[in-house]
Amino acid sequence: MKEDMLEVLIYLFENYVIDGDNFEPDQEELAEELAGAGFAGEEIEKAFVWLEGLLDIFEQDAHLPAEPYATSSMRFYTSEEANRLKIAGQSLLTRLVDAGVLDQWSRETVIDRVMALDSFDVDLDHIKWVVLMVLSNQPNFAEIADWAEGVVSDELIPVIH
Repeated sequence: MKEDMLEVLIYLFENYVIDGDNFEPDQEELAEELAGAGFAGEEIEKAFVWLEGLLDIFEQDAHLPAEPYATSSMRFYTSEEANRLKIAGQSLLTRLVDAGVLDQWSRETVIDRVMALDSFDVDLDHIKWVVLMVLSNQPNFAEIADWAEGVVSDELIPVIH
């Protein structure tokens, strides 16, 4: 039995977002599929709550004025965030903001969703998956989907020309 909420999220992402599957099951159908794939009911429920949190963040942003985000800022992490993200995660987020892949708002969304993971041992790969999940909810995701998937699967971030 698979016991990690992040594994549920990755399964859903790989099967419904990356593959571009047009099948849009309801939550009950998804829960049945996930249980059939070996995921525990508790982890499935936690993943659904996590995804609802992500959708809530995007819905809140839709109601904000369409003003450009600051192009430069310095992010100071709380001690809890620093402990969860570690230096490698903070560095990754800084590089993605500097490269224009994430803006300050999407960086904050990634941090929020990393903090919402049901794991105290978050590694760089977990953070990369969260980045990919956040990016997949942005309107221009189709344009960068292949590149973004490479960020998650590769050890190094590809160079943007």
